[in-house]
Amino acid sequence: MLFKKIGVIGGGTMGQSIAEMLAAKGLDVLLVELSPNKLDYSIGMIETGLDKKLEKWAITQAEKKLILSRIHRANLSDLSACDLIIETITEDLEAKVKLFKQLEEIVSEDIILTSNTSTLSLTELASATNHPERVIGLHWIYPVSSIDVVEIIRGLKTSDNTFEFTKNFAEEVLEKKGVMVYESPGFVTSRLICLHINEALHLLEEGVASAEDIDQAVRIGYKFQHGPFEMADRFGLDSVHAALDSMFREFGELKYRPSTILKKMVRAGQLGVKTGEGFFKYDKDGDRI
Repeated sequence: MLFKKIGVIGGGTMGQSIAEMLAAKGLDVLLVELSPNKLDYSIGMIETGLDKKLEKWAITQAEKKLILSRIHRANLSDLSACDLIIETITEDLEAKVKLFKQLEEIVSEDIILTSNTSTLSLTELASATNHPERVIGLHWIYPVSSIDVVEIIRGLKTSDNTFEFTKNFAEEVLEKKGVMVYESPGFVTSRLICLHINEALHLLEEGVASAEDIDQAVRIGYKFQHGPFEMADRFGLDSVHAALDSMFREFGELKYRPSTILKKMVRAGQLGVKTGEGFFKYDKDGDRI
Protein backbone atom coordinates (compact mmCIF):
# COMPACT_ATOMS: atom_id res chain seq x y z
CA MET A 1 0.00 0.00 0.00
CA LEU A 2 1.17 3.53 -0.74
CA PHE A 3 1.24 5.60 2.43
CA LYS A 4 0.50 9.29 1.96
CA LYS A 5 -1.49 10.61 4.90
CA ILE A 6 -1.15 9.61 8.57
CA GLY A 7 -3.39 10.69 11.44
CA VAL A 8 -1.71 11.50 14.77
CA ILE A 9 -4.02 11.98 17.74
CA GLY A 10 -2.41 13.74 20.69
CA GLY A 11 0.02 16.61 20.44
CA GLY A 12 2.04 16.09 23.60
CA THR A 13 5.78 15.48 23.62
CA MET A 14 5.49 12.10 21.89
CA GLY A 15 2.83 13.27 19.45
CA GLN A 16 4.97 16.23 18.45
CA SER A 17 8.02 14.02 17.92
CA ILE A 18 6.06 11.43 15.92
CA ALA A 19 4.42 14.09 13.74
CA GLU A 20 7.78 15.74 12.98
CA MET A 21 9.38 12.39 12.11
CA LEU A 22 6.51 11.41 9.78
CA ALA A 23 6.61 14.78 8.02
CA ALA A 24 10.39 14.53 7.62
CA LYS A 25 9.82 11.18 5.87
CA GLY A 26 7.62 12.91 3.29
CA LEU A 27 4.21 11.99 4.74
CA ASP A 28 1.31 14.36 5.26
CA VAL A 29 0.30 14.43 8.94
CA LEU A 30 -3.14 15.30 10.26
CA LEU A 31 -2.53 16.31 13.88
CA VAL A 32 -5.48 16.27 16.28
CA GLU A 33 -5.67 17.78 19.77
CA LEU A 34 -8.41 18.47 22.31
CA SER A 35 -8.61 22.18 21.51
CA PRO A 36 -7.32 24.72 18.95
CA ASN A 37 -5.10 26.28 21.64
CA LYS A 38 -3.45 22.95 22.44
CA LEU A 39 -3.01 22.29 18.74
CA ASP A 40 -1.35 25.68 18.22
CA TYR A 41 0.94 24.97 21.18
CA SER A 42 1.91 21.56 19.78
CA ILE A 43 2.79 22.92 16.35
CA GLY A 44 4.64 25.81 18.00
CA MET A 45 6.75 23.31 19.97
CA ILE A 46 7.49 21.35 16.80
CA GLU A 47 8.71 24.57 15.17
CA THR A 48 10.84 25.37 18.23
CA GLY A 49 12.44 21.94 17.99
CA LEU A 50 13.14 22.44 14.29
CA ASP A 51 14.71 25.83 15.02
CA LYS A 52 17.10 24.17 17.46
CA LYS A 53 18.09 21.67 14.76
CA LEU A 54 18.52 24.58 12.36
CA GLU A 55 20.90 26.30 14.78
CA LYS A 56 22.99 23.13 14.92
CA TRP A 57 23.06 22.83 11.10
CA ALA A 58 21.15 19.52 11.36
CA ILE A 59 18.55 20.74 8.86
CA THR A 60 18.23 23.61 6.39
CA GLN A 61 15.66 26.42 6.37
CA ALA A 62 14.05 24.80 3.34
CA GLU A 63 13.76 21.45 5.16
CA LYS A 64 12.16 23.16 8.15
CA LYS A 65 9.55 24.82 5.94
CA LEU A 66 8.87 21.57 4.11
CA ILE A 67 8.36 19.61 7.35
CA LEU A 68 6.00 22.23 8.78
CA SER A 69 4.05 22.39 5.52
CA ARG A 70 3.25 18.67 5.84
CA ILE A 71 1.78 18.96 9.36
CA HIS A 72 -1.86 19.97 9.20
CA ARG A 73 -4.27 21.00 11.96
CA ALA A 74 -7.19 18.58 11.96
CA ASN A 75 -10.29 17.31 13.74
CA LEU A 76 -11.22 13.66 14.31
CA SER A 77 -13.70 13.83 11.43
CA ASP A 78 -10.85 14.65 9.01
CA LEU A 79 -9.10 11.33 9.71
CA SER A 80 -11.33 9.37 7.32
CA ALA A 81 -8.83 10.25 4.58
CA CYS A 82 -5.85 8.74 6.42
CA ASP A 83 -3.98 5.55 5.53
CA LEU A 84 -3.08 4.77 9.16
CA ILE A 85 -3.91 6.23 12.58
CA ILE A 86 -1.44 6.69 15.45
CA GLU A 87 -2.97 7.40 18.87
CA THR A 88 -0.69 9.03 21.43
CA ILE A 89 -3.01 10.55 24.03
CA THR A 90 -2.72 10.27 27.81
CA GLU A 91 -2.12 6.83 29.38
CA ASP A 92 -5.73 6.32 30.40
CA LEU A 93 -7.48 3.18 29.20
CA GLU A 94 -10.99 4.66 29.36
CA ALA A 95 -9.93 7.67 27.30
CA LYS A 96 -8.27 5.46 24.69
CA VAL A 97 -11.28 3.13 24.48
CA LYS A 98 -13.60 6.10 24.00
CA LEU A 99 -11.35 7.46 21.26
CA PHE A 100 -11.08 4.15 19.40
CA LYS A 101 -14.86 3.76 19.45
CA GLN A 102 -15.16 7.23 17.93
CA LEU A 103 -12.60 6.33 15.27
CA GLU A 104 -14.58 3.26 14.26
CA GLU A 105 -17.41 5.55 13.25
CA ILE A 106 -15.07 7.70 11.17
CA VAL A 107 -12.50 5.50 9.40
CA SER A 108 -13.16 2.50 7.16
CA GLU A 109 -12.75 -1.08 8.41
CA ASP A 110 -9.47 -1.63 6.57
CA ILE A 111 -7.61 1.22 8.30
CA ILE A 112 -5.25 0.07 11.04
CA LEU A 113 -5.54 1.75 14.44
CA THR A 114 -2.25 1.93 16.34
CA SER A 115 -1.59 3.01 19.91
CA ASN A 116 1.63 4.42 21.36
CA THR A 117 0.77 3.15 24.85
CA SER A 118 3.76 2.00 26.88
CA THR A 119 1.98 0.13 29.68
CA LEU A 120 -1.69 -0.45 28.90
CA SER A 121 -3.12 -3.70 27.51
CA LEU A 122 -3.54 -3.69 23.72
CA THR A 123 -5.83 -6.71 24.07
CA GLU A 124 -8.11 -4.88 26.48
CA LEU A 125 -8.12 -1.78 24.30
CA ALA A 126 -8.83 -3.80 21.15
CA SER A 127 -11.57 -5.85 22.79
CA ALA A 128 -13.64 -2.70 23.24
CA THR A 129 -13.73 -2.22 19.45
CA ASN A 130 -15.75 -3.99 16.75
CA HIS A 131 -12.59 -4.97 14.86
CA PRO A 132 -9.90 -6.00 17.40
CA GLU A 133 -7.89 -7.65 14.63
CA ARG A 134 -6.85 -4.23 13.25
CA VAL A 135 -5.61 -2.78 16.56
CA ILE A 136 -1.86 -2.92 17.20
CA GLY A 137 0.75 -1.10 19.28
CA LEU A 138 3.50 1.13 17.88
CA HIS A 139 5.63 2.09 20.85
CA TRP A 140 8.17 4.74 19.92
CA ILE A 141 11.13 5.94 21.99
CA TYR A 142 11.72 9.67 22.39
CA PRO A 143 13.17 11.47 20.46
CA VAL A 144 11.46 9.53 17.68
CA SER A 145 13.40 11.07 14.79
CA SER A 146 16.78 9.93 16.09
CA ILE A 147 15.89 6.52 17.59
CA ASP A 148 15.85 3.86 14.89
CA VAL A 149 13.66 1.27 16.59
CA VAL A 150 9.95 0.90 17.29
CA GLU A 151 8.23 -1.84 19.25
CA ILE A 152 5.31 -3.43 17.37
CA ILE A 153 2.98 -4.91 19.95
CA ARG A 154 0.51 -7.64 19.08
CA GLY A 155 -2.68 -7.97 21.08
CA LEU A 156 -4.38 -11.35 21.46
CA LYS A 157 -6.54 -10.85 18.34
CA THR A 158 -4.19 -8.74 16.21
CA SER A 159 -4.19 -10.35 12.76
CA ASP A 160 -1.10 -11.41 10.83
CA ASN A 161 -2.10 -9.01 8.04
CA THR A 162 -2.24 -6.11 10.51
CA PHE A 163 1.18 -7.00 11.87
CA GLU A 164 2.80 -7.37 8.44
CA PHE A 165 1.20 -4.15 7.21
CA THR A 166 2.45 -2.25 10.28
CA LYS A 167 5.92 -3.78 10.12
CA ASN A 168 6.19 -2.77 6.46
CA PHE A 169 5.16 0.77 7.37
CA ALA A 170 7.78 0.96 10.14
CA GLU A 171 10.66 -0.58 8.21
CA GLU A 172 10.09 0.31 4.56
CA VAL A 173 8.48 3.74 4.91
CA LEU A 174 9.97 5.06 8.15
CA GLU A 175 13.25 3.10 7.99
CA LYS A 176 12.98 2.00 11.63
CA LYS A 177 13.76 -1.47 12.95
CA GLY A 178 10.46 -3.01 13.98
CA VAL A 179 10.79 -5.30 17.01
CA MET A 180 7.83 -7.63 17.48
CA VAL A 181 6.64 -7.82 21.08
CA TYR A 182 3.86 -9.98 22.48
CA GLU A 183 1.76 -8.04 24.92
CA SER A 184 3.20 -7.69 28.41
CA PRO A 185 3.07 -4.67 30.76
CA GLY A 186 5.85 -2.25 29.83
CA PHE A 187 6.76 -4.37 26.78
CA VAL A 188 10.57 -4.48 26.46
CA THR A 189 11.91 -0.94 26.54
CA SER A 190 9.66 0.64 29.19
CA ARG A 191 9.92 -2.38 31.47
CA LEU A 192 13.70 -2.30 31.44
CA ILE A 193 14.27 1.46 31.51
CA CYS A 194 11.73 2.14 34.27
CA LEU A 195 13.45 -0.41 36.50
CA HIS A 196 16.76 1.29 35.70
CA ILE A 197 15.31 4.65 36.76
CA ASN A 198 13.63 3.21 39.86
CA GLU A 199 16.87 1.62 41.06
CA ALA A 200 18.67 4.95 40.58
CA LEU A 201 15.96 6.56 42.73
CA HIS A 202 16.60 3.98 45.46
CA LEU A 203 20.33 4.81 45.32
CA LEU A 204 19.46 8.49 45.81
CA GLU A 205 17.12 7.72 48.72
CA GLU A 206 19.82 5.65 50.40
CA GLY A 207 22.31 8.51 50.10
CA VAL A 208 24.72 6.44 48.00
CA ALA A 209 25.39 9.37 45.64
CA SER A 210 23.79 12.58 44.36
CA ALA A 211 21.47 12.64 41.35
CA GLU A 212 24.14 14.49 39.36
CA ASP A 213 26.87 11.97 40.22
CA ILE A 214 24.66 8.95 39.54
CA ASP A 215 23.77 10.42 36.15
CA GLN A 216 27.41 11.09 35.29
CA ALA A 217 28.48 7.59 36.34
CA VAL A 218 25.88 5.96 34.07
CA ARG A 219 26.12 8.43 31.20
CA ILE A 220 29.92 8.42 30.95
CA GLY A 221 30.48 4.85 32.12
CA TYR A 222 28.00 3.23 29.75
CA LYS A 223 27.85 5.91 27.05
CA PHE A 224 24.14 6.66 27.58
CA GLN A 225 22.88 9.90 26.08
CA HIS A 226 21.31 10.80 29.44
CA GLY A 227 21.66 9.47 32.96
CA PRO A 228 18.60 7.94 34.69
CA PHE A 229 17.48 11.17 36.38
CA GLU A 230 17.65 13.39 33.32
CA MET A 231 16.06 10.53 31.37
CA ALA A 232 13.17 10.50 33.87
CA ASP A 233 12.85 14.29 33.61
CA ARG A 234 12.58 14.04 29.84
CA PHE A 235 10.06 11.20 29.94
CA GLY A 236 8.03 13.11 32.53
CA LEU A 237 8.13 11.98 36.17
CA ASP A 238 4.37 11.49 36.10
CA SER A 239 4.73 9.16 33.11
CA VAL A 240 7.49 7.16 34.82
CA HIS A 241 5.37 6.92 37.97
CA ALA A 242 2.33 5.79 35.99
CA ALA A 243 4.33 3.13 34.13
CA LEU A 244 5.91 1.74 37.31
CA ASP A 245 2.61 1.79 39.18
CA SER A 246 0.88 -0.03 36.33
CA MET A 247 3.55 -2.75 36.24
CA PHE A 248 3.53 -3.03 40.06
CA ARG A 249 -0.23 -3.63 40.04
CA GLU A 250 0.04 -6.09 37.16
CA PHE A 251 3.02 -8.15 38.37
CA GLY A 252 2.75 -7.57 42.13
CA GLU A 253 6.54 -7.50 42.50
CA LEU A 254 8.20 -4.95 44.80
CA LYS A 255 10.87 -4.06 42.25
CA TYR A 256 8.20 -2.22 40.24
CA ARG A 257 6.86 -0.20 43.19
CA PRO A 258 7.55 3.51 42.50
CA SER A 259 10.10 4.97 44.90
CA THR A 260 8.95 7.37 47.62
CA ILE A 261 10.91 10.30 46.22
CA LEU A 262 9.29 9.84 42.79
CA LYS A 263 5.83 9.95 44.38
CA LYS A 264 6.71 13.12 46.31
CA MET A 265 7.99 14.94 43.23
CA VAL A 266 4.90 14.03 41.21
CA ARG A 267 2.66 15.27 44.03
CA ALA A 268 4.67 18.51 44.14
CA GLY A 269 4.15 19.03 40.40
CA GLN A 270 7.88 18.81 39.61
CA LEU A 271 7.48 16.63 36.54
CA GLY A 272 10.68 17.37 34.65
CA VAL A 273 11.13 19.16 31.35
CA LYS A 274 7.39 19.73 30.86
CA THR A 275 7.21 21.86 34.05
CA GLY A 276 10.73 23.28 33.89
CA GLU A 277 11.90 21.42 36.97
CA GLY A 278 12.35 17.81 38.01
CA PHE A 279 15.61 16.45 39.36
CA PHE A 280 17.23 19.22 37.32
CA LYS A 281 16.03 22.56 35.93
CA TYR A 282 15.25 23.28 32.26
CA ASP A 283 14.56 26.31 30.12
CA LYS A 284 11.49 26.74 27.90
CA ASP A 285 13.30 24.95 25.06
CA GLY A 286 13.93 21.89 27.25
CA ASP A 287 17.66 22.50 27.70
CA ARG A 288 19.34 21.91 31.06
CA ILE A 289 20.01 25.06 33.07
